[in-house]
Formats: sequence, C-alpha cells, structure tokens
Amino acid sequence: MHTSDIVVVGAGLVGSALAWGLSRLDQKVTILDEGDQTLRASRGNFGLVWVQGKGAGLSDYARWSLRSATQWPELASALTAQTGVDVALQQKGGLSLALSEDDLQSKVKNLEWLRGEVGAPYDFEVLDNKALKELVPSIGPTIPGATYSPMDGHVNPLKLFLALHRAMHHQGVSLHSNAAVERIERKGGLFICHTAAGKFAAKKVVLAAGLANKKLAQHVDIHAPVEPNRGQVLITERLPTFLNFPTNYVRQTDEGTVQLGDSLEDVGYNDGTTTPVLQNIAQRAVRCFPILANTRVVRSWAALRIMSPDGFPIYQESSSMPGAFLVTCHSGVTLAANHALTLAPWIAGDQKPEAIQAFTANRFNAARTSPLGEEHAH
Repeated sequence: MHTSDIVVVGAGLVGSALAWGLSRLDQKVTILDEGDQTLRASRGNFGLVWVQGKGAGLSDYARWSLRSATQWPELASALTAQTGVDVALQQKGGLSLALSEDDLQSKVKNLEWLRGEVGAPYDFEVLDNKALKELVPSIGPTIPGATYSPMDGHVNPLKLFLALHRAMHHQGVSLHSNAAVERIERKGGLFICHTAAGKFAAKKVVLAAGLANKKLAQHVDIHAPVEPNRGQVLITERLPTFLNFPTNYVRQTDEGTVQLGDSLEDVGYNDGTTTPVLQNIAQRAVRCFPILANTRVVRSWAALRIMSPDGFPIYQESSSMPGAFLVTCHSGVTLAANHALTLAPWIAGDQKPEAIQAFTANRFNAARTSPLGEEHAH
C-alpha cells in the first residue's frame, strides 16, 4: 500500500494547484487521477483571471476572486522559475461587453453594489461605444458599451496545466493516472483510497475531483451538492493581434487564436457540442467584432462546469472525519492562486483562513440559492 502525508483526488487545475502548493510546504503528496476518460473541465475553460461581476449576492466571493487575482503574479512567477513554462499571464484589465443598454445598466448596477461591499481596490469604468472604440478599435457599432476593470486578465490555461504538472513533478508529488477512487475508508488514523491501481493511504485526503466529488464526499461525511453546467467554445485560426483585452465573449490568446464563448446549458452530463449553440456564439462574436466575419474556425468543444446550487465554491473539512477536505469550484483558473497559496497552508495545518468562512456546504442547509448569473460564466 502506497502511503504519504496527503492524498489529493483529482489532477485537474484545482487538484494540481493544491498538490503543488502542499508539496512546497514539505508535505509528501500523492495525487490520484481518473485518466483521460474523465470529464476534463480543466481543458475546456475560457482562461480568464476574472473579478468584475463575480460575487453578486455574496460579496465574500468578490473578495476571494480579487485576492486570487492579486496573488496571480506570484503564482505565475513561481511556476515559470521552476518549470520554464510561461503561462502567458496578462493583467491589463478586462472588458465585459454589453449587448443592449439594459444589459449595460444591469452590469453597472451589479458592479456598483460590489464596489460598495468590497471597497478599494475594487475598480471599474463604464464605457459607451465611442470610448470603447478608442480602447478597442475593432469593436462593432451595435455594441452600446462595456464595463472595464483593471482587476481582470487572462492566461493560457493549457500552459498553466502543463506548468502545474511539471512543477508537481519537480516537487516530488507522486501522480497516479488511471486510478479512479472507488471507495474511501478511515482506518487506524489513515484515510485509505481504494482504486483499480491499488490502495493509497494518508493522514489527510483532499477531494478535488470536480463533479465526482458529489459521490466521493459521501465517504467522508461531507455534503457536496454539485451539478454540471455545459459551456461551448469555438477557436479560430491565428490572426494578427487586434484585441489586447480579454472580454466576456471573445479573447485573443497569446498564440494569436481567438476564443469565442460561451454558453450556459443545463443538460446534465452531456458534454457534446451542438450546432445551434455554436452558431449563436459565432454570431454574437461577429456582432462584437465584425473583423471575425470571414475568419476560419479550426475547432470547437464543450465542457462541464462544476456548479454548486448558488454557484460559489465549497471549501470544507469533514466534522466527523477531520483531515478529509472538500475543495470544489467552477473557477479553477481565476482561483488557482488562492488554492495554491492560501488553501494549501490551511490543509497542511494552518488556521482556517477567514476569507473562506462563507464557503462551507453548511450554507445549503438553509436552502439558500441564487440565480445562475454573470459570476458563473468564467
């Protein structure tokens, strides 16, 4: 039986960030991954490090997102220094494009509430089409405006994924693929994870397995009410740089391709693409940036977000089985810095951060819900 200090279940962005963060704290870490047959949310996201608009109805989430965005340069620098991989972090600000005047006013109202709750340095500007065109000359004439925030940015998520896995290897993390966890038991002060690849024991276990957390959490007496929500994305051919800021619908990557998204679809565990949705995404992108009208699309995909009932993260240690932790969210890119630099020390033994007190699953005991809104789009 393989033994270590901590077993992390799930080698996606959330699990990898945690495993790397824990290994830097002199923890002997094993990470178990189901393999390529699993649902790969970490390979299907939009790559945004996004703050504006997140946290409507729960300002703690706005603060948590802002904290991560602030810590992101430290994460990117550490990964590059250790692996040589540049994750292409850019934090020049981001634009939330409005498709109508009502849409723009709704965004402004939401941001004003959040700024009132969070305070400095929560900052944004409201741009009409003329001001927006000065910033982004290629913007379409029918876009009434946008909100701009210097808090926002983006990365190359595949390079981030690569950097985290290389960094884990350098730190001595033991990665086991094709090792889906079938059962977890507590025995003799250890958590034992049963997999087809054998048994793995540790004093602590961290569940970071995305949608699989819903079943796995039951083994350690944690409530994990997560469900899938599908988003579809298009990628174009490489183009000369025309967009220096990420937006909520379109972003140009560091490699020149343009990523078009996204959708919010309640379709269960179906991660397939559909022509009508992709057509709507393409039409919306062309409306935002007419320059894209004759651009070739080179690929498309769909991925499943991991959504709690209110859309916010769940961070919890089991009350009846201390040492078992649940970490789940749908913003694995934005929150990667928090997971590596703030949550990892807590799991390793530090005091629970005040910043995450609002994110236990206990909040669902009161049947608290909030609608799926802009804060869930990234």
